[in-house]
Amino acid sequence: MRITTFVRIGVLAAPLVCVTMLASAQVKPPSDSNITYQGLLNQKHSSEAPPPAVVAPPSAWPRLDPGSVICRSQQDLERRAALMRGEQAAPPDCQPITQRTAIKILDRSGPGATEVQITSNGETGWTDAWLPANPPPGETAAR
Repeated sequence: MRITTFVRIGVLAAPLVCVTMLASAQVKPPSDSNITYQGLLNQKHSSEAPPPAVVAPPSAWPRLDPGSVICRSQQDLERRAALMRGEQAAPPDCQPITQRTAIKILDRSGPGATEVQITSNGETGWTDAWLPANPPPGETAAR
């Protein structure tokens, strides 16, 4: 009976001893290894000043965001709206906006048509993008 108890303990302890030996082998590389830590574990952090904070430039307002459309004329904008409703109409001369574009609002013709001028190249066109009169919080008016 005593022998079977020792065998049971030995069978249960053998995997534990193997795992312990494997774990201890991974603690430090052998002396003939080409792996070195080169002081990474004992490295002291310098007391240099942190880099200055980078302030993001203010976003232009008013602007057209990606996904909005600018059409050459108000009639093109109306034809685009008719096509969006599923009606038959001639193809409009409209361009999608792919990046934020600073604009100047020239005229409003109801809530769905606004004449705008692109500030970078001076071109004018019409858009159906929602452009409120006041900028949202955190935005600055374009000059």
